[in-house]
Amino acid sequence: MRKEQHLLLLTAPFTQLNTPYPATMYLKGFLNTIHVSSFQADLGIEVILALFTKEGLRNIFEIVENGEFKVSDNTYRIHQLKEDYIQTIDAVIHFLQNKNSTLAHLICDRSFLPEAGRFENIEDLQWTFGTMGIQDKARHLATLYLEDLGDFIKETIDPHFGFSRYAERLGRTASSFDSIQGHLESEDSYITTLLLKLLDEKIQQSKPSLVCLSVPFPGNLFASLKCGQYIKKHYPAIKIVLGGGYANTELRSISDPRVFDYIDFIALDDGEKPLTSLIEYLNDQRQEEDLKRIFLRQNGKVEFFNSSKETDIAQKDLGTPDYADLHLDNYLSVIELANPMHRMWSDGRWNKLTLAHGCYWGKCTFCDVSLDYIKRYEPLTAALICDRIETIIEQTGQNGFHFVDEAAPPNLLRELALEILRRNLKVSWWTNIRFEKHFTPDLAYLLKASGCIAIAGGLEVASDRLLKLMKKGVTVEKVAQVANSLTQAGIMVHAYLMYGFPTETEQETIDALEMVRQLFENEVIQSGFWHQFAMTSHSPVGLNPSAYEVVKLGPKFEGFADNDLYHDDPKGAEHAIFSEGLKTSLFNYMNGLGLDENLALWFKFKIPKTTIPKDFILKSLKPKAEGYRHNISVVWIGNTPEMISMDNNEMSVLEFYSKSNSFALDLDPTLAIWLLHVLESCTFQQSDRLTFEAFKVSYRDEIHDDFDTFWQSETIEILRSNGLLVL
Repeated sequence: MRKEQHLLLLTAPFTQLNTPYPATMYLKGFLNTIHVSSFQADLGIEVILALFTKEGLRNIFEIVENGEFKVSDNTYRIHQLKEDYIQTIDAVIHFLQNKNSTLAHLICDRSFLPEAGRFENIEDLQWTFGTMGIQDKARHLATLYLEDLGDFIKETIDPHFGFSRYAERLGRTASSFDSIQGHLESEDSYITTLLLKLLDEKIQQSKPSLVCLSVPFPGNLFASLKCGQYIKKHYPAIKIVLGGGYANTELRSISDPRVFDYIDFIALDDGEKPLTSLIEYLNDQRQEEDLKRIFLRQNGKVEFFNSSKETDIAQKDLGTPDYADLHLDNYLSVIELANPMHRMWSDGRWNKLTLAHGCYWGKCTFCDVSLDYIKRYEPLTAALICDRIETIIEQTGQNGFHFVDEAAPPNLLRELALEILRRNLKVSWWTNIRFEKHFTPDLAYLLKASGCIAIAGGLEVASDRLLKLMKKGVTVEKVAQVANSLTQAGIMVHAYLMYGFPTETEQETIDALEMVRQLFENEVIQSGFWHQFAMTSHSPVGLNPSAYEVVKLGPKFEGFADNDLYHDDPKGAEHAIFSEGLKTSLFNYMNGLGLDENLALWFKFKIPKTTIPKDFILKSLKPKAEGYRHNISVVWIGNTPEMISMDNNEMSVLEFYSKSNSFALDLDPTLAIWLLHVLESCTFQQSDRLTFEAFKVSYRDEIHDDFDTFWQSETIEILRSNGLLVL
């Protein structure tokens, strides 16, 4: 008799508070297409909601009172205010779930919430949020309140706790399994006890035969293995497979068999095909040797099975992500920092969707370009993406989307934006891009019209020498121009910033900071974040460190994880000492402060003077002469105008109306008739594009005048600023 598998898809603590991590939704959407039943759960948000309740806090304070804890003054203060925390916690959680918005007034008067260490260095809230931002201000204060409690938990009952990670230190650079196993075999903490109780409820509810543990980050690993440990002990008949981003990057060389005391299988790369092969194997429909990218323990040794010649499932055939089973109303919208892009990550419920598998560029030397999730580029069609958008909106009731691509392709974004407009979809969306030449002002205008609210991209080190060494394929000047185009279109721009790339000198670090200062000074970008370069074993730098003049120092691989690498940079600066100054200056720049200050203000040691001219970015933004490819298209995304004849038909007026604007063009009747006809023929609703060359020829044939003069006229200037785009 044929077996039938039922799957439980789990995300273990912790990832995000505001929205579920998308891996299980992607898998469930695919499993629907092959008629395999599944149930999914985000144990992260469920543990948080069990922890931060009246009962949960009472239990925490009771544990502390019954134990012997040497605590800081801040922790002592929180304990002394325990009743205030217990009596306010449920109301605060409901507020952060958008279920009790009127509480904002009480929170903002600073008498409702108990306050501890996180409130000591609070910025000027009036300046940050203004007089109208009461909801945001209250959300920020409520977030600080939760973080105070998080600090209390970490100092007393569980040092592994973090709101977006759990026991991250154990999973990071874990070349040996020893420490992880030691903690797994230790006594359960209050948090892991809550986790396992919730896990048992999910097992009882769904009755799975196979549990899939998604581990996207190091901060999910320990809790996932804890789940596996519990299932092995209490439900030995259930099989367990672990996959996700952590496995794909860290566990490709795993050889320690002890890991399989807690799980049965590890799947690599895109999970759909390995999971299909595993289901068939468990159904006795496939031999072990025909498994796809699966690790398992056999005769006490770790074996990798990947003999199947089957290709991965095409992106178009993966199905629409399915949000069923997840309690979307329970997620918390928090505001940790005033950084506008960080707010996007932590505030609001965003539907996650991928436009293309992999990266269309795939050359950056600091990136894992040797791995499948980067190197195999496979885009979807705009029509299929919009089909999935419509389905997800119907599922979730939410029309906000985060396209989670490594770098969204400009051509696909163009087609997607046009399709969104054609279908009259009302969505807001944001994504990551490369700041490259195809993101023109016209494309930026189109993206904004389709609902784009924010873009993040890698400026990395603002040095042309280092950008070339990174193989970014851009220059600082081009980044500035693209970011400015997006900003001028009304799209918020966030720059990922890097320091400490191999051979980067002190002078280059300071010059990069000056570039960043000028980008903020000229209002080209609105948000940014500095991080120090980290060498990974699957990047070009990690694979060939000598080519980048660095020396690999370790760690020694001891059978478990292999990704993060220690290295020495003999030609580079002492990179770590710049961290505080770079981050402090950036915080000020984002808030419009310190832009006129000497760069030396931000550092506690002597730095070189910058060699970058003070007007470098300003000069980069000067308009360049437009040159269009022969087959580029002209698209009108405005409404059809109305033509009115004036002065005995000697003059015609085209009247244009949009949601927020209206204008009129007084034209010669012949020109007015031609323009009305051509705008109708190049509207975004047309599937056949009018090329720029055809636009030019039509003008010459109908108007019999010099096209270049017309293209530089005030008429075209007005139309270009109101939706006549060259794409």
